Amino acid sequence: MRHPDPDDFNQPPLTPDASEALDLAGFSRRDFLKGTGALIVTFSLADAKGALAQRGGRGGSQTANAQVDSWIAIGSDGRVTAYTGKCELGQGLYTAQTQLVAEELVVPVSRVTLVQCDTSITPDQGTTAGSQSHPENFNRRNLGQAAATAREALVRLGAERLGVLAERLAVSDGRVHVASEPARRVSYGELIGSGKFMMPVDGGARRRPARDWTVMGTSVPRLDIPAMVTGTFEFVHNVRLPGMVHGRVVRPPAVGATLVGVDEASVRGMPGVITVVVKKDFVGVVAEKEWQAVQAARALKASWTAGTGLPAQATYDDYVRRQKPTRDVRLVDSGDVNTVLAASASVLKATYLHAHQMHGSHGTSCAVADVQTDRATIWSATQASHPLKNTVAAILGLKPEQVRVIFKTGSGCYGINGADAVSFDAALLSQAVGKPVRVQLSRRDEAISENYGFAYVIDQRIGLDASGRITAWDYEAWYATRGGRPGYDSPGNILVGALVGFETPALRPLSPAPPPTGALNNNSNAVPSYVAGCIGGTCGGAGVVRSERVLAHAVASPFYTGPLRSPWRLQNTYAHESFMDEAAAHVKADPVAFRLQHLSDPRLKDVLTAAAQKAGWDARPSPKPGNAATGVVRGRGIACVAYEGHNGYGSVAAEVEVNQSTGAVRVLRLVVGADCGPISNPDGIRNQMEGGALQGACRALMEQVTWDHEKVTSIDWRTYRTWTLGSDVPAIETVLINRPDEPATGAGETSITVVAAAIGNAIFDATGARVRELPFTPARVKAALQARR
Repeated sequence: MRHPDPDDFNQPPLTPDASEALDLAGFSRRDFLKGTGALIVTFSLADAKGALAQRGGRGGSQTANAQVDSWIAIGSDGRVTAYTGKCELGQGLYTAQTQLVAEELVVPVSRVTLVQCDTSITPDQGTTAGSQSHPENFNRRNLGQAAATAREALVRLGAERLGVLAERLAVSDGRVHVASEPARRVSYGELIGSGKFMMPVDGGARRRPARDWTVMGTSVPRLDIPAMVTGTFEFVHNVRLPGMVHGRVVRPPAVGATLVGVDEASVRGMPGVITVVVKKDFVGVVAEKEWQAVQAARALKASWTAGTGLPAQATYDDYVRRQKPTRDVRLVDSGDVNTVLAASASVLKATYLHAHQMHGSHGTSCAVADVQTDRATIWSATQASHPLKNTVAAILGLKPEQVRVIFKTGSGCYGINGADAVSFDAALLSQAVGKPVRVQLSRRDEAISENYGFAYVIDQRIGLDASGRITAWDYEAWYATRGGRPGYDSPGNILVGALVGFETPALRPLSPAPPPTGALNNNSNAVPSYVAGCIGGTCGGAGVVRSERVLAHAVASPFYTGPLRSPWRLQNTYAHESFMDEAAAHVKADPVAFRLQHLSDPRLKDVLTAAAQKAGWDARPSPKPGNAATGVVRGRGIACVAYEGHNGYGSVAAEVEVNQSTGAVRVLRLVVGADCGPISNPDGIRNQMEGGALQGACRALMEQVTWDHEKVTSIDWRTYRTWTLGSDVPAIETVLINRPDEPATGAGETSITVVAAAIGNAIFDATGARVRELPFTPARVKAALQARR
C-alpha cells in the first residue's frame, strides 16, 4: 500500500485511501486541495480545546465543525468522499456512517468512500468513546447534517440548471430530476463541474425521514470484513514504511519505580541493535528487526528504585474507602433521606465491590512513527486521533500542526488500552534514531501500560413502606482513579507520558461536595434508574422515588485508571440492579414487576418488558422455589438501565447454571433488549449487543487485575483470565425496539452495562445466595453459598 511522501507534509496531506478515493472520483490531489471539481465545505480547527471542555472531553470542536464543512466532497463522476472524526473500533461504525452519507445524498453505498480519523483531512470530533458517535453524527449536526446540506445545495443548483422550481425536483441515484419527468435530470458531477461550494452546515436542512429510507435501516454487511477475511486489510500492525526499524520498551519493574541507570554496554554488539534510548524514566531499544529488538530489551541491564509499594489486595476495598483527600460529587439530594429512612417500615443495606479490570486486548497494541526534525507522522489505533496529535507534539517538543496522526484499526479496546502508550513509545524511539520505528508491545508491556477500569466500593440503603414500595434510596460510593485519557494536553495521564517527565494531574480535593445545581447529569449512572432525579424542582430521572441522595467520592489510585467499556456506568448499574433485586426479594415481588412499579420512563419500561417477554420470563419472586441446596441448579435474573440517563436504553435477562459444589457459574442464555432510537443497521446493532453481552459476562465471571506488594502480577493469559476461542459462551438473543422518530442515541455500551447484574441476580435466583463482589469467581460464589441463610 502506498504511503505519503514526507516531503509533502507541510501541505494538507492525504492518506493512501483518500488518494485512491480521489483518483476514483476523477480529480487530482491538487484539484482536491484547490476545491476544483468537488463540493467542499471547509472547516477550521480553531478553538478545539475550548469547545472540548464544553463537551466534557469526548467531542471535538463542535462550533468549528458546524461553521463550515470538509465532511463531504463529490467528484465529477458523482462519487462521494466523506470525512469523519469518529473511528471504526470494531463496532460497525464505518459501515453505518457510510450508510448515513449514502442515504442523505441518495446514492448507493458503493459510491461512497469514507475517510476516518486522519488529523490532516478529517474534522476534529475529539474521542470516539462513550457511545457518542451515533448521537453526534446521526442527529442534526456534523456528518449527517452536512450530507443533508449538500443534498439541498445540489437541488438548488439543479433547479437553476433545469429551469424549474426546487419544489418540483427530486433526487435519486446521485441525480437531481424533475419529479414528474424523471428523464429531465442532471447528475451531481455535472452540477458541480469545475466550481465549488463554500457554505456552513445548515441546521435547518431537511433530513430524509425514516419512512423514505432505502439504505439506512437495512443490514448492509460490514464493508471492512471482506478485506479482513481475505488478508488484505491493513491493520496498524501491518503498516510498513521504507527504512523502518523496530523498537521495544523496558518498563519499570515495580509501580512507582524510577530509573537509576542503564548499562548500554549490556546490549552493545548484539545483532541488529541500533541504539538504546533513555529519556528520564523512559527506556527503549531500537534494532533493525523486531526479534532483535525483543532480545535486546530482555538483555538490557537497567537498575531501578524499589517503587512506592502497593496496598494489600485482600483489603483493597477498605483502603479505597479510607483514602484522603477525596473529591466529592453530590448528584442529587432531596434533603430528607435520613428522615424518610427513619420512618420506613424496613430498611435494607448492602455494600457492592468491583475490582480493577483490564481491557485485555487479545492482540497487543502497535504503532508506527516517522519523526523527522520538524514533523512527525504517527500511524495509531488510538480512539482520539486529534487529541493524540497534541500530546505527541508535547512529548516530542513539536507544535501540534507539525504532527499528523493517521488512524489504523488495531487491537480491540473501548477505552485506554496500550494504543496511546505505544504511540508515545514509537514517537520517542523514532525521534531518537531519525527513522520510522514500529513498536508492538509484549503481553506484559500491554498489561502494565494500560489504564485499568475503576475499582469501586458502593454502600446503598433502601427504605420500604408497609406495602413494599421504595420510599428512599441512599447511595454513597468510593472509586479509585488516577490519570485517564491524555486528551489534548495531559500526556502524563498515562504511564509513558509520566515516565518522560509529564506530571500526572493530582486528585483535586473537594469536600464536602457542593449541593447539586442545574439539570440532572447522570453520565456515570450513579443515580439509580428508579429515583426521580429532582434538582431545583426539575426532575430528570427515570423513576418515581423522590427521597434520594447520591454522593460519590473519588480517591487517588495506586494504578493508572481510565475508561474501560461503560466506565462508572457498569459498576454503578451492577450495584443498583443487584440492590433492586434484593429489595424485590425482600418484599417477595417479581423482579420485573417490581422494577416497572418504580419506573416512570416509558422507553425503559418498554425495553425491560421486551427482554422479559423474549426470554419467556417466569414471573415469580426470587429465589426459585424448589431448587435443592446442593448439586447443579438453574436460575434467571434481569437488569435494565437508562444509559447515561437518556443516551440509550438496555436490558438483559440471564439464565445461569450454578454448580453448588464448586461454585462454578455457567451462563446459558442472555436475552438483550435495546432501544437506541432509529435503527440504522439492524445486524450492526445486534452485533454490538452480542459483543457487549459477551464481554460483560466475561468481566462478570473472571476478569480481575491482581498484584503483590510492589507490582501487577496479572501479566499474561494464565494470570489474567478471559474467554478464549472454544470457551463455553452463552446463547444470545436480541430484541430491538425501533423508534424512527426519536433522536439517535448510543448503543455500544448498553448491554455490557447491565449483564453483570443480570447474572448476579440469576445466581441468587438459582441458589438464594447473593454475591456482592465482582468478578463472580467460584471461590466467592462458594463463600456466598456457605453464608446464605
